[in-house]
Amino acid sequence: MGESPGGIDKKLSGNHEQKTRFFIKPNLMQMHSSYVVTDPKGTVLVECGKLLARGTPKLGKDGKPLRNKKGKIIYEPYQIKVFNTINFRKSMHYNPFSYISCEKDILKLVTVLIANTKGEGKSGDDFWVKAETLLYTALIGYIYYEAPKNEQNFSTLVEMINAMEVREDDESFKNAVDLLFDALEQKDPDHFAVRQYKKYKLAAGKTAKSILISCGARLAPFDIAEVREITMYDELELDLVGDRKTALFFIISDTDATFNFLVSMAYTQLFNLLCERADDKYGGRLPIHVRCLIDEAANIGQIPRLEKLVATIRSREISCCLVLQAQSQLKALYKDSADTIVGNMDCSIFLGGKEPGTLKELAAALGKETIDSYNTGESRGREVSHSLNYQKLGKELMSVDELAVLDGGKCILQLRGVRPFLSNKYDLTKHPLYRYTADYDKKYAFDIERFLSHRLKLKPDDAVEVYQADLSGEPVA
Repeated sequence: MGESPGGIDKKLSGNHEQKTRFFIKPNLMQMHSSYVVTDPKGTVLVECGKLLARGTPKLGKDGKPLRNKKGKIIYEPYQIKVFNTINFRKSMHYNPFSYISCEKDILKLVTVLIANTKGEGKSGDDFWVKAETLLYTALIGYIYYEAPKNEQNFSTLVEMINAMEVREDDESFKNAVDLLFDALEQKDPDHFAVRQYKKYKLAAGKTAKSILISCGARLAPFDIAEVREITMYDELELDLVGDRKTALFFIISDTDATFNFLVSMAYTQLFNLLCERADDKYGGRLPIHVRCLIDEAANIGQIPRLEKLVATIRSREISCCLVLQAQSQLKALYKDSADTIVGNMDCSIFLGGKEPGTLKELAAALGKETIDSYNTGESRGREVSHSLNYQKLGKELMSVDELAVLDGGKCILQLRGVRPFLSNKYDLTKHPLYRYTADYDKKYAFDIERFLSHRLKLKPDDAVEVYQADLSGEPVA
């Protein structure tokens, strides 16, 4: 159920268990790439984590596995990263600010923040969205260029917005943030953040107050202590996923999408970072292929410009597998861009389902087959006469009602340049590494809490910075 290294997959499915067992796990257990996995409920990490932690055999120049002095095969473990939006205590830290390196990165971060926290916003809210964008861009620009490294996070952004008092009856009143930008303007009148902030300040007092209220509502999740803490600094190292074998898991809730926008932000930054790293450092292709297995793709939020990304990332050794319950979910999220996204997929796998729109499109894509039609007739009168008509007709290869009752052990694969074909679903128990998963034996269950509690243990070759501290209050010589 795999794909060519530079290809793109799309898969439709009926339920989470089928998607995981017949697609996500078999591909992950191949361990030929770095993997980025959307993992609803966290079951995939628990069941395959120990297998990944063991890794793949280290190969010598001759292509054969290397062995130690005792004759045992030497394995190269995967770098396991986990971001958990269900239970933040079982998660590594993710700070989107850590991946900002220039002004365009600030604009990208603001774009993905707006796109995934708009809720049920209407087209009439366009003015307020643009006003918010100006303010976010100005504040994030100030934080990135002027704040200390340990303060470059969403917590600081929320505190700055909270400090922006507006008095409708006193247009000349300056709050603490106004004073910060005044001082910055005196030092550097052409500063990127100053230019954006001056545009925001064109708003009258009442309008500015409404903008701040809108910003406060949008950033409400970051007022939660756990969210502010989990975004305080970064441990995911998204930019290095293509440099070394990494397994990055995004654990999301399949019932509550409150914090899923954080995962969408991470995916957006991941694609941009990997493409830039491939172009700037590796001549256009990453040394290790990165395969994104995006389960519940419709529930993580909108990834801006995905229709363009799926058309360009394949040349950088990045592939994207969108896993959906039904194709209508993609259209609901990406509107007119959904057809472009599907058109850039090298193959589609249908595991079963009953959604009418998906079945109708699949039936049309499968095309028709030629059938022979024989009609016989008999006329009785004074004499009996017989007739025989022979015709060639077209019939749908599989009709909508036939697709709706597709055998649970079958799937339909559409591969670019090849006629669609019916196939058996992969039997996970036949995989040679199946016996090392928790699905086979519970002793192989991956303990996320234990893994996270030990991740900061130092190794002899780790590079660290050492500081001398004097608690007595006396100067240190």
